[in-house]
Amino acid sequence: MVSNSLSFHLHHRPYHHDHRHTLSKQNLNSLPFSLPLSNVFNSIPTIKSPLSLHRKPLLFRPMSSTLPDSIPDFQPDPTLINDDLAPTPASQRTYSGWEMASLWVGLVVGVPTYYLAGSLVDLGMSWWQGILTVVTANIITVVALGLTGHPGTKYGIPFPVLARSAFGIHGAHIPTLLRGLVACGWYGIETWIGGEAIFLLLPKSIKNSSLSNSIPWLGTSPIEFACFLVFWVAQLVVVIKGMDGIRELEKYSAPILIVLTSALLIWAYVNAGGFGQVLSMSSRLSSSEFWALFFPSLTANVSFWATLALNIPDFTRYAKSQKDQIIGQAGLPILMGAFTFVGLAVTASTQVIFGRVISNPIELLGKIGGISTMILSIIGITLATITTNIAANVVAPANALVNLSPSLFTFRRGALLTALLGIAFQPWRLLQSSESFVYTWLVGYSALMGPITGIMLADYYLIKSRNLQINDLYTLNPVGNYFYYNGYNLGAIAALVIGILPVIPGFLEKIGVLNSIPELLVMIYNNAWFFGFFSAGVVYWAFSGLKATKQML
Repeated sequence: MVSNSLSFHLHHRPYHHDHRHTLSKQNLNSLPFSLPLSNVFNSIPTIKSPLSLHRKPLLFRPMSSTLPDSIPDFQPDPTLINDDLAPTPASQRTYSGWEMASLWVGLVVGVPTYYLAGSLVDLGMSWWQGILTVVTANIITVVALGLTGHPGTKYGIPFPVLARSAFGIHGAHIPTLLRGLVACGWYGIETWIGGEAIFLLLPKSIKNSSLSNSIPWLGTSPIEFACFLVFWVAQLVVVIKGMDGIRELEKYSAPILIVLTSALLIWAYVNAGGFGQVLSMSSRLSSSEFWALFFPSLTANVSFWATLALNIPDFTRYAKSQKDQIIGQAGLPILMGAFTFVGLAVTASTQVIFGRVISNPIELLGKIGGISTMILSIIGITLATITTNIAANVVAPANALVNLSPSLFTFRRGALLTALLGIAFQPWRLLQSSESFVYTWLVGYSALMGPITGIMLADYYLIKSRNLQINDLYTLNPVGNYFYYNGYNLGAIAALVIGILPVIPGFLEKIGVLNSIPELLVMIYNNAWFFGFFSAGVVYWAFSGLKATKQML
């Protein structure tokens, strides 16, 4: 079906590679920090090519480890580059393994992670089944993170530029905007959580006033919405400082968050007389019910960081080496397992301490008592929320918008638009229940992230063998390796559609649009990330191999 609907323009193209003219990591690292953007590419020796400028573009490239020098007298196209998209010079590659690890501490320690295993226990799992599900999912995620982070460190390029190699110069807008859209939703969720912390500080007279009554069309109360907007504005102070501000915030916040988390765990242990309550949480599920819950839960937990697994080059481009980016990310499963245990242990302890289960950490902090304790707790919640939100949910959409129009958007402008879209997602509705959070939001967007990740990894590792022509990522010249067909790699786009379409019926059933669907489609939705990752990746690899074979005939 797909092969009949696509037109393949295949022409013989001699493959010739002159290593003197490749912008490799070695000569890229020699670029000085003070080098103006206009000189980053001008400092590269002129590329000569035997190729005619009148050759028609290829729809798919052959699977080869060497790519031709394709553009004579190269100059980067101004519509494809600015300071945020240019390859990172050596002087800016300063992230050590500790700084990468600090980034993940800041990302992991937050309210959504606190909820994660608790949501699974709420749905019937035992405490150890919930944590095991989280850890297993993050082992899978950390593999994807390391693989996707490699080109960021090797070539110093962000995710939107890397996407051009697989989807085409113009086609890259599709995955980057989809990734950015999901980040806008997460930005809204995290900002709403931060607003709840502000609401906690308000006097009871305001909390109990008519302003706390929910407005049906808004879905929340005016005072809660006002707190949401206050926190929304407060985050912009860090955002306007760009990537340097984000790095410094993550670096110094990590030890503070570890101390505050440990203090909360110790408080729960002392006041509850141990963790007997959490250790006694047994499964309420039969064997068949557990496995029916496990796989969609595994998908949901992979999806939790599937967004970062896609745009992690936005951060690894600043890593000192591949060793630093890998070591810095390797501890993710341990961090996630440890913090979700904290969430479970503290939540279970509230049954003993207060006589009822308090799963909302912000509500819990309001009951611990003492104004100094409350203020310190609010600082911790705010710090945890901002470090997660800005790193995970601002960088990707901001860079996607910069990639869409470098002349119109800067990182700061893109971040501001991201924040505005976060309001439009109405995050208070997404957090109404464990089921809506886990199975509608997390599993739903994994249907987008899985196929994109599969296509990009298949392209970088199986088709291009980790060899990219950096010059060609910044040109609209039709003979460029990544111009494909008028700037779009139709094979990647077709594979993306094939990976997404079978998941849509399951999502429509989950949100109530469809009443019932075949069991096969339910299974596909419950495993949306895995289905999309493998189906889109394999289809794209097969398309590319087929076109390579036809070209050689």
